[in-house]
Amino acid sequence: MNIQNELVKEKNLEMNDQIETKQKNFLDSTFGKIINNATDIGIRYLLPDIIEDEVIEIKDALFQSGFKEAINTAIDRAIDMGKSAIGIITGKFDNVTQIQTAVENGGIIDSVSNVLDNVVNKAKDKGLIDKPVANIIKTGKNTILDNVSKNIKDTLTQQVKDVEKLESYAESWKKFYREQNFNGMEKEYKKIEEKLTNLIPLEKTINMSREIQTIHNLIKNNGHNFNLSYDDLALVEKFNELDKNSI
Repeated sequence: MNIQNELVKEKNLEMNDQIETKQKNFLDSTFGKIINNATDIGIRYLLPDIIEDEVIEIKDALFQSGFKEAINTAIDRAIDMGKSAIGIITGKFDNVTQIQTAVENGGIIDSVSNVLDNVVNKAKDKGLIDKPVANIIKTGKNTILDNVSKNIKDTLTQQVKDVEKLESYAESWKKFYREQNFNGMEKEYKKIEEKLTNLIPLEKTINMSREIQTIHNLIKNNGHNFNLSYDDLALVEKFNELDKNSI
């Protein structure tokens, strides 16, 4: 029994690590794009008279001075600080609300501000950008930071709404499943698949979608026949138990 418990514990830890890694990659990519886009918009706003090629040159100068790497580090540190601030010890987020709170407490905007200062200074010292341009970006960086802050908040708010939509699609799928209406199931299943592509990985949604996918494909591969084999029925029974617990 102790060996079995240890195996279960080890499996759970492994799953937590996998989800934590997926969440980290998602947040690095999503927040990184937000910061990158905000920087582009900010440079154009702060330097309205420069042409597009010059904007590209300034961005290239920032990247040559370590912008991308510094931003990724800033995001990771801010998220880790936010987790510590709200007492997350498993390593992974359980819901989007936790992410929102962690971002608020992690100081991500201050971190981005420091990155901008450091990278612009490096680019100036290397002669990659002129001193006047460097000064304009540094003194006007709040334009960039405000954009970053707004878009991160908007993105996480949309994540909350998308999770709610996913759960609504799942409930509709379950309803059609109980009614043995495969066409209805297929319609909701496609919605679930599409919504998952833009959602941050969460254990609850991963488990829910995995169960639905398993049963959906069993019935689909059985010619839309709901009369399944004994082994298949065991999986369906597991789903029914999860359904009772409102996955």
